[in-house]
Amino acid sequence: MKKFLIAAAALSVFGFSAAQAETTVRVHYAHPNLWKNVQEKIAQGFMAENPGIKIVLDAPAKTYAEGAQELLRGAVAKKLPDIAYVGLNRWRILEARKLTVALDPLIGDPAKFEAMGYTPALRSLGQYKGKQYAVAASASTLVIYVNPDLVKKAGGSMENFPRDFDGLIALATKISALGPNIDGVWVAAHDWRFQSMLGSYGGRPMNEDETAITFDSPAGISAATLYSRFSKEAGMKKYGGNEARQAFAAGVLGIYIDSSSYLTRMVEGAGDRFKVTVEPFIVAAKDKSSVYFPTGGSAIVMFTKDKAKQEAAWKYMLYATGPEGAKLVVENSGYAPTNAIVLKDKKYLGDFYAKNENSRRAHAQVAAYSGPWYAYPGSEGVAVTDLIGAALVEIVEGADPAAKMKALADTVRGKLNMK
Repeated sequence: MKKFLIAAAALSVFGFSAAQAETTVRVHYAHPNLWKNVQEKIAQGFMAENPGIKIVLDAPAKTYAEGAQELLRGAVAKKLPDIAYVGLNRWRILEARKLTVALDPLIGDPAKFEAMGYTPALRSLGQYKGKQYAVAASASTLVIYVNPDLVKKAGGSMENFPRDFDGLIALATKISALGPNIDGVWVAAHDWRFQSMLGSYGGRPMNEDETAITFDSPAGISAATLYSRFSKEAGMKKYGGNEARQAFAAGVLGIYIDSSSYLTRMVEGAGDRFKVTVEPFIVAAKDKSSVYFPTGGSAIVMFTKDKAKQEAAWKYMLYATGPEGAKLVVENSGYAPTNAIVLKDKKYLGDFYAKNENSRRAHAQVAAYSGPWYAYPGSEGVAVTDLIGAALVEIVEGADPAAKMKALADTVRGKLNMK
């Protein structure tokens, strides 16, 4: 695999043995459109503080799904990296294959680890059956990107932006009516986006002990019906993700629903054409305590079994997910931090949030409603998410949401060997 080596800052041998000076840690990551700049800055910052450790970044995978497949192939070929950034819903696939290293011995005292900014809620994103297999490195939830100029032209206002789906669809329909080249709303036909809508209605993909599929519940059908309504009522087009982002940046898409991690790119893309505004995602359930927005983003897992490399890799993981790394993630992407210290201590991000109201709104939503991104169990987990995406495409194209979700649930039960 082609690798891009980030040159370290001038290495000092003071305080390091020859063996330490030669320690190299290979790092895998995905989504270079979001992560390339951040990864390079984290690696450079870490190596400046740890001149005895060299960080080598593997050529990035295009997506977390493709990254997981690359890692599985790497395991067969015995060419796994030392650590990897994987989607928060993907690391369990690797754990199920017994590839990941349990991190509890490296963590040591849980109380001391929590004092370093790793709260129980944050740790839960990388835990399974009481063990820590991953450490969250970035977090995002679904948000609503808005072009306020198009909202105004359609007769709406940001002061009275809709807080329910009926109002949102009505506004999107009015925006679409502004002209043949203007689109009202877009959201990807994708498992994570669907999970967010499901969680908005208080639903879950599976029950708590993962013995039953539950996304065909009334909440799940309501969530799937949104895709149908976006298409039939608001004329949602069959964009790809890049096309939708380009349309929004060009000022011809009024409402773009996607991960908060795209914030920096969306603002830069729009430039001076209009002021990108972020609104929190809609909460549809009457019982707010049931609302659950799956946390997108990534976590770092460890593969190396070599003790010396484990020590070096763990130092990197603590830097990347600690206050300094979290600060770099927030400042150079739309992701929310996964370390509590940077939210409490204003010396890290106080000035940033004061100047970036959109980020403050998006990250506050993470704190209020976030939870683990459901990963379907077993080796067919990735296939299940693909099936969900395909079903949503069919719904956008006209399939009945209730019938499609019922049939999909039966298919998934078969995939996961459930009765």
